[in-house]
Amino acid sequence: MILQDFIAINEKGIYCLYGDFYLDPKEPVATAVISHAHADHAVSGNRDVYCTEATSAFMQLRYGKNAALTFHILGWQQQINIGGVEVSFLPAGHMLGSAMVLMVYQGVRYLYTGDFKLQPDATCEPIQFCQADVLITESTFADPNTAHPDAGLEIKKLADIDINIMLGAYGLGKSQRLIQLINQHVPDKTILVPHKIWPLNAIYEKFGYQLGNYQIYSRKLMKEQRQFVYIVPPFTFDSYIRATGVKRLFASGWKNLQVNDKDTLYISDHADWNDILKAIEQVSPKEAWTLHGDGNALKQHFDGKLPVKIMN
Repeated sequence: MILQDFIAINEKGIYCLYGDFYLDPKEPVATAVISHAHADHAVSGNRDVYCTEATSAFMQLRYGKNAALTFHILGWQQQINIGGVEVSFLPAGHMLGSAMVLMVYQGVRYLYTGDFKLQPDATCEPIQFCQADVLITESTFADPNTAHPDAGLEIKKLADIDINIMLGAYGLGKSQRLIQLINQHVPDKTILVPHKIWPLNAIYEKFGYQLGNYQIYSRKLMKEQRQFVYIVPPFTFDSYIRATGVKRLFASGWKNLQVNDKDTLYISDHADWNDILKAIEQVSPKEAWTLHGDGNALKQHFDGKLPVKIMN
């Protein structure tokens, strides 16, 4: 029997009552199962953290001694019992080390996606589905009007820009994907990165993901030629809003983060509408519960066919 209170949302995040642990807590807790290392899913200060090896590496780089009291590293599909709930990880395809969390309790299978994507990505493990009774899915882009284009086709837009480019992107996950895509599809461009992205790239390479060529940014370099792509985090990108002599682009699946209608770069690390539908088809759940977005469109789409519960 599916337990409707198997997870609940409280001030600290997504709580599993039956295992007494949190999924991606928003505040430090005693026991945290963390799907991936983005800051909105992986906070510092938890006592016991269950995650993948790559997620642990990113958290320790970012938070140092405050990352967690103890890390418990799980390999893919390795099972561990947490408070009576059998927990295991499957690749989520969102970024390096990102995991979907399969929780089995009293014979019922609950699959929490965290953030996920189906698009191919040479910088992380490809998504791997399993069947479950309940799919607890992110709904960031659960909108029938949202369809993300092929990332390779999008990155090729850079080839037509004959001045230096300031490319805004989140430092962890998106930046590494962009470096690899540019090297693959627009190899004539020279990629520059700030010092803060360098150690993140080193972790990718430690885990066997070669990103290709890039070098540390310097202002002098940007003045010497016209084929540089300078990848910068959002804060830096916003601080150079009046920058001259460069083309400003922001790589995102969100329309409101595009700089203008003409120069767009729709590269998303989340599932779009059709991908969420494919995920539901693959998992074949008896119920779908939505988090991290608006689940109303899914509820309407599956009306009378599949129960959809909106958790947030």
